[in-house]
Amino acid sequence: MDEPRRAVAQAEIDALEDEDARHNYRMLLRFRDRLLQAGSVEGCYMGLFRGAVDVPPLFVDQLAHVILRNVLEGCDDALRVRAAELFFREQKATLQEGHLLLADLETVEMHAAGNRYGGIGQLIVEAQGAIGKVDLDVLDRANAALYWERESRHDTVVSLTYGRAALDALCRVIEAWIAHFHTIEVKVQPLRRIEEARWAWHVGLDAESTDILNALWAGEAVEAGRMRNIVALFALQFADPAVMRDSVAGRTVYLALSMDAAQVVRMKPQNLLHNLPLREA
Repeated sequence: MDEPRRAVAQAEIDALEDEDARHNYRMLLRFRDRLLQAGSVEGCYMGLFRGAVDVPPLFVDQLAHVILRNVLEGCDDALRVRAAELFFREQKATLQEGHLLLADLETVEMHAAGNRYGGIGQLIVEAQGAIGKVDLDVLDRANAALYWERESRHDTVVSLTYGRAALDALCRVIEAWIAHFHTIEVKVQPLRRIEEARWAWHVGLDAESTDILNALWAGEAVEAGRMRNIVALFALQFADPAVMRDSVAGRTVYLALSMDAAQVVRMKPQNLLHNLPLREA
């Protein structure tokens, strides 16, 4: 701890008696060396996806958390800060009376294990009760300040229903994330559906969305049940089409966010950085 950058000889690792400890130290040191070589958290994050990812998913999520903490420094919009949690914390999706609600998966699982978290457990785990009974837990503009009182508890719910404030907040976070890494301006807006018959480019924000959008773009049929896994659609426009590839310059880029078969949303924000149709430097 006194010398976090100190070189560690292989013999020092081999001298550890516990096999798990040796494995953990090798993994941690590999990650540390990546970070030191990159020179910045952002550089390390971008470099992780230029090949096989060889660090635990938890490390990837923590990097995204640190970066977003910097990106949103000074932000007083609680809905944006809560929406940013989708970038690094898995969410449990639930449809209640026409509203698509997302709750922190870890919190939901803790409730299911016997720890109670107020209305959120009833809403998400037991899937009982009307939204009106848990208004204090579902963040919107009127009660967004509630988030600051309970930020570390991760027990607030957001609605990604079209037209709700949290969906707009997520759009603003996506814009800020791209601007931070690429220094380009984009505008992101929520959609009900993609009207363009033959769109030019799309980015899935998770594995399920990527598969669905790829199939649709290829003209393949996607069963209705799977289409319902999509929890949000977006249209992304570049302020300056000149930064795009010539073949798609000026065209809309469509984004999708989905839940999997277990109704879990696992966003991959790195897709927003590596899969955009940017002109080669």
